[in-house]
Formats: sequence, structure tokens, C-alpha cells
Amino acid sequence: MGNALFIVWRESVEAILVVSILYAWIRARGDATVTLKHLWAGVAGGVGLAAVLAVVMLGVQSQLAGNALEAFQAGIVFIAAILITQMVLWMRKHGRHMKRELEAGMARASSTGGVAAAVVAAIAVGREGAETVLFLYGLGLEQSGGALVQMFIGAGLGFALAVATAWLIQRGSRILPSRTFFRITEIVLFMLAAALLVSGAERLINMGWLPPLYEPLWDTSALLSEGSTLGNIAAAFAGYRSQPSLMAALVWFGYWAVVLVLTRRAVAMPAASTQGAR
Repeated sequence: MGNALFIVWRESVEAILVVSILYAWIRARGDATVTLKHLWAGVAGGVGLAAVLAVVMLGVQSQLAGNALEAFQAGIVFIAAILITQMVLWMRKHGRHMKRELEAGMARASSTGGVAAAVVAAIAVGREGAETVLFLYGLGLEQSGGALVQMFIGAGLGFALAVATAWLIQRGSRILPSRTFFRITEIVLFMLAAALLVSGAERLINMGWLPPLYEPLWDTSALLSEGSTLGNIAAAFAGYRSQPSLMAALVWFGYWAVVLVLTRRAVAMPAASTQGAR
């Protein structure tokens, strides 16, 4: 429930801020070429794209069984983890210029008519919606019965919290600066991506497609068992395992090593560009 709440909260905040930027740009422009109806049509189109993706994924899953189903689900988990990482790195690199880039895209699209501007809005919103669908699907694979219902309740609460958060960022930027919000949440997103990768690797190990190499690599179940509430939260949010295989540990540590390199590169690139421009 908690991880679904967090994912929907963070993704919805991004989507709401994108719509807010486009809304303000259209209101400031004040002509009949691009109107708010184009924006809302684009938003509806973006939500529709995400819904179609969800239907396609569930439809494909219903046609698969056995190892084919396990492989499909493991593939979606890996894609979700890669998308989370890519999204965070993209926001770190482009976040401060997102408003300017969105407005520039709308300005270019508006020269060819309101429909093109609606497509820009649909792509911007659809990207966030598609990512949310993939993330929830990856999380839902680990849930069933009442836990699955709680996951959807968490998703609903996450959206409600996102509306309040976006309002707070817009109205009270001194209280909750967007930069602070995204810096804090990106760490949790990296942890969630690591958890998804470990989960996907364990699926492949269970299928015999990956060797466990050695297990258990260690045993900390006496200190923090995955059956406890805290251990369950650590497993879901950070990929903690009390008795991990060597392969799972390599995947977890390897992911953080790659993230460290990519994060430093994402920070260094704008500085290098600035120096080059001088």
C-alpha cells in the first residue's frame, strides 16, 4: 500500500505540475489558436494512452501461462525499474528547465494549430500515466487478495495527496520548494527501483534462467525478518532480503554502483555544457 501510494503521489505531482504549466501558458497567450479545450483534450488523450497500455498488458498476461507468463512479468518489472531510474535522472538533468522546455514545445506546436498543442499535452501527461501503469503493474505482481485491494487504495490516496502537494508547491513554494520535493523523493524512487530489480532477478532464479551462485549469502533474519512489519517495508521499499542469494546481492549492489555513476554524470553534464559555452 505504501509503495503504491508513493509512486502515484510522485507521478501525479509531476503530471499536475505539467498541466499547470501548460494551463498558465495558454491563459497568458490569450488567443483562439490554442485554447483550454485543446489542453483538456490532450490531458484526456494522455490518460487514455495510459489506460490502453494497462488493458494491453493485462490482455497479454491473460494469454500467457507458465514460464512465458513468469518471463513477461519479470520483463515488466525490469522495464519499470529502468524507467524509474531514467525518469529520476531525466528530472535531475532537465527538471529546472522543464517549464521552459514545455512552453517552447507548445509554442512550436501552436504554429500548426491547436490539435498539435493537444498532442504535446497528451504526450507529456501520457508519459507520466504510462510510467505509473508500469510501476503499479510491477508492484501488483507481488500482491494478491486483500493486499492487492490495499495497493489500489494506496494508489487512490497517493493521487489525493498529490493534488494537495501540487497545490502546496504552487501556492507555498517557500514552504515546500519543488527542488526539495524532487530531491527527497528521487532517493526513495531509486530504492524502489532496486527492490524491483531484486524481485525480477529472483523470478529468473526461480525459473532457472539465472543461477543463485550461492545462498544464503548471509542471514540477518534474527535481526530483521521479512515477516515482520519493518522487514516487510524494507523489502518492498529497498529490496532488503534477510537471506539473499549472491546473485540478488550482486544485482542490488550493481544497481547502486550504476546509479552512482549515472547520477554524477547527470550532474556533471550541465556544468560541462556551461563551460563549453563560455
